[in-house]
Amino acid sequence: MQSLSRKVLRQTLRQARRELQGSARTEKEATILRSITQHPRLKRLRHLALYWPNDGEVDLRPLLNMGAAQQRYLPILVRGSRLRFAPWTASSSLHFNHFGIPEPRVNPRKLLRPTQLDAVLMPLVGFDEHGNRLGMGGGFYDRSFAFRHARRSWRKPLLIGVAFELQRCPPLPAAAWDIPLDGIVTEHGLRLFQRI
Repeated sequence: MQSLSRKVLRQTLRQARRELQGSARTEKEATILRSITQHPRLKRLRHLALYWPNDGEVDLRPLLNMGAAQQRYLPILVRGSRLRFAPWTASSSLHFNHFGIPEPRVNPRKLLRPTQLDAVLMPLVGFDEHGNRLGMGGGFYDRSFAFRHARRSWRKPLLIGVAFELQRCPPLPAAAWDIPLDGIVTEHGLRLFQRI
């Protein structure tokens, strides 16, 4: 029954996220982008991973070409179930993965492992006040960052969920394989959780 409720919650939140349109969406996304670029902790980072928006997710693409001191990365599916991160430049060519999401076309030797990143801005469907994240259901981020279960004090990379406030949920049950967020950014600002 719990999986059914997660499925219904996922459908409801995805629909609400897609329905946010026009100036309301534009204003909220601009506020989210400002919170990210002005946060002192994020300004100091060298290797920052973003995502290409899909299915109504917050659009972070303006960040791809901002901040010359930081290298930006986009996720790439490898072996169908894990993520590696490709460096992004304005001249990067893109191709579509099997979900129809653009990925940079790069030499595999240039891909970074998740442990090599300083921070990751992660898409999500829902989140709660404890840092639990409801994703699309594929488990790609959880599998890719599973190394954090081995050491609870792991501080790198910083995992920050990106969402609209309408995606906030009551407490979400966490499965053993779920990787909690270190922070969340919405149109209400960027907040790191107490464990950081």
